[in-house]
Amino acid sequence: MTVIDAVRSDLDGVRAEVEAALDRFLEDKARAAPDPCLPPLVEVLRGFVSGGKRLRPLFCHTGFVAAGGAPGDPTPVSTGAALELFHTFALVHDDVMDRSALRRGRPTVHRLLAERLGDERAGTSGAILVGDLCFAWSDELLDSVDLDPARRREVRALLHTMRTELIAGQYLDLAPGARPAADPVRAALRVVRLKTARYSVELPLRVGAALAGADAALKRVCGAYGRPVGEAFQLRDDLLGAFGDPRLTGKPDLDDLKEGKRTVLMALAWRQATPGQREVISALHGAPDLDGERAERLREVVRATGAADRVERMIEVRAQRALAAVRTADLAPVAKSLLTGLVALATRRGR
Repeated sequence: MTVIDAVRSDLDGVRAEVEAALDRFLEDKARAAPDPCLPPLVEVLRGFVSGGKRLRPLFCHTGFVAAGGAPGDPTPVSTGAALELFHTFALVHDDVMDRSALRRGRPTVHRLLAERLGDERAGTSGAILVGDLCFAWSDELLDSVDLDPARRREVRALLHTMRTELIAGQYLDLAPGARPAADPVRAALRVVRLKTARYSVELPLRVGAALAGADAALKRVCGAYGRPVGEAFQLRDDLLGAFGDPRLTGKPDLDDLKEGKRTVLMALAWRQATPGQREVISALHGAPDLDGERAERLREVVRATGAADRVERMIEVRAQRALAAVRTADLAPVAKSLLTGLVALATRRGR
């Protein structure tokens, strides 16, 4: 059995426990709803939540174990479920901003509600409210975790940082004028670090470690490991957004290209393109009427610039940096195994 297979086996149980905790919490919310209008929204939410990768709860669990927490302790499960509800808030609102039709191979919340309500604007407004519920309920779920006051304050501070950075990254992603124009690659990496890298890996890892009373040395390991893994995770996501198979990704393969998403991949393609290739990129990247044939032409140009290969190398460099941090860290073998396997799970998706 490979390391990644062993980690998948170990963490499948964690994933199942987090899903069960989410399901119980949402079932209770539907049962105790103050008005009959809410249970149908909760059912929409339960359907949307099911089937996620649970990446943030898995890193939270791993940070807890790395800090000496018992693998069977329920504390990181409930905390991980709270992180997942906040992540759901972010996804629901992100889909509204991107006008995405699919998520995980199913209709996004705003599309589903628009169909049910028979009105596009009502669907969008309803999805915003569903996201708001997730934000509020993530706090409520976290409050149910039994923690001593000092550890609760540390966890809260990390969550505040995570939320603020995510929203800043989202804003940068939407507002090109808020980025420095001199270096598009550096600007795209700035969004990666704020919107995904720390939010997806480093901070959930540090939250889990804080639950078990991590020392300063482990906090440094969380940063040395979490930042490169988080960056590699988003770089892989950018490649999948441009070249991924919708049957595997669960998302349309035209959305990022139609939207003109300013990813590291596209910034590198522009930097390395010939004048003729730049004409194609200018004409097709961000074209709202982009179809499959023209999208494939754009992909061919991006490949020809060498940008996709460059991003693959960037992913590998970051994965190796994270693995080196694990090798030199003073951690229990079980924690090293989990962290090593999670590098592959986070960076080799779709391959």
